[in-house]
Amino acid sequence: QVRLVESGGGLVQAGDSLRLSCAASGGTLGNYVMGWFRQAPRKEREFVSAISGLGVSTLYKDSVKGRFTISRDNAKSTLYLQMDNLKPEDAAVYYCAARASPGLALMAPMYDYWGQGTQVTVSS
Repeated sequence: QVRLVESGGGLVQAGDSLRLSCAASGGTLGNYVMGWFRQAPRKEREFVSAISGLGVSTLYKDSVKGRFTISRDNAKSTLYLQMDNLKPEDAAVYYCAARASPGLALMAPMYDYWGQGTQVTVSS
């Protein structure tokens, strides 16, 4: 059973940066494809980014390309999401997720484990 704990959220102004972290325990992080999702009030949970087990391959939602960077440190069992030039529309609860099967995935049901989320608020 993999346990995921996100941190790093907060209140920032538009144009600012944040780095989210996701600490994993209970498994070998390198065995999992990892993803970031977000959910804004009254909206569906949406895919943000994913990274392969060894960090070789990444995938991004179009609206965050060039602004967000996903990375991982398997030795520290930690996943990261560097978010630059934040916009008000990026405000949401951000969740990290782990997928035991190979292959990057955009759909939430394809992930097996989830964290509790961290709130990101962006003021204009």
